[in-house]
Amino acid sequence: MGNNQLSAAKKAKNDEFYTRMTDIEHELVHYRDHFRDKVVLCNCDDPFESNFFKYFALNFNHLGLRKLIATCYSGSPIAGGEYQPSLFDDDVDEDTGRHRKAYKAVVNVFRDTTGNGGLDMDDIRNLLDSGENELTELHGDGTYGAGDFRSRECLELLDEADIVVTNPPFSLFREYVATLMEHGRKFVVMGNPNAITYKEIFPLLRDDRLWLGYKPLGQDAYFDVTPEYADWLRSNKKEGTGYRIIDGNVMGRAMSCWYTNLDITKRHEDLFLYRRYKEDPSKYPKYDNYDAIEVSKVKDIPEDYFGVMGVPVTFMDKYNPAQFELIGISEQNGHGMSGGIWQGDDPKPCVNGSAKYTRLFIRRRA
Repeated sequence: MGNNQLSAAKKAKNDEFYTRMTDIEHELVHYRDHFRDKVVLCNCDDPFESNFFKYFALNFNHLGLRKLIATCYSGSPIAGGEYQPSLFDDDVDEDTGRHRKAYKAVVNVFRDTTGNGGLDMDDIRNLLDSGENELTELHGDGTYGAGDFRSRECLELLDEADIVVTNPPFSLFREYVATLMEHGRKFVVMGNPNAITYKEIFPLLRDDRLWLGYKPLGQDAYFDVTPEYADWLRSNKKEGTGYRIIDGNVMGRAMSCWYTNLDITKRHEDLFLYRRYKEDPSKYPKYDNYDAIEVSKVKDIPEDYFGVMGVPVTFMDKYNPAQFELIGISEQNGHGMSGGIWQGDDPKPCVNGSAKYTRLFIRRRA
């Protein structure tokens, strides 16, 4: 692999991670009741690659879906370059093994044509060539390329959908979520946990327009990657930190969590509190530059303190808006999201001159 290819693989690593079926199943089992009689859109998903598409196709009848739509962009990889959709005879670039064209797949009915209970390349071809479902080309518009979620034809599909479920490009996560919110869609999407601190994302969390799904923030996630990026990982990263070998395959390691605006049981569960502030206030020092006390671990949040507290970002895993008020976050490059309790020149929260990591500011509800 040449240097240019290595650089391209490294740059694209977060945008070509393919979510494992087991991770999709573990999360979406909690949303099952939301999908009945709904149109589900996977708008960053090649049906010949995406486990999101396979999950919803295989569970089409069980979930009671009304319709499943998937779109992919031109240039998305083909599985090993081994299969090209019968609709487009010239679709695959022989040099890159990638689609020259973008397309949408629409499933109106699912029938297991092979009887094996699975969904392989032949099943997908039979599914989409059945006459009841469709595979059609996308063309893009003057601003965005074919299959880009921001293109006019993809936005029309977004407006048709009830729920969007996918792993969008991490590099476009801000714009992706903004598009979903602008169009008033319900969604369950993967993203980087660091997005919690983004100036575009945190206000949505604070205002209860968006919340985290079930996967814990501290839990590792591993993804299928392109062969090019697998080679880059082997050459540049340490096994166990940058990647793992699972069932003989190189799996990329990345921070990830789920973001949703579908109501789920988790966000209504109270965090059990057993510490008491009054027993030893010295364990909860006040910040030098924030009008709040420091709580270094979520498990140490006191049950008898109703002032403002600074807590780690991992608190979002336990956030129940009926139990806590999410006030702000320590200043992020002048973003001004501290909720008016920042008092100093240094944006990092400090205790006795010692800087802490990013803190969320919360307050118990009475």
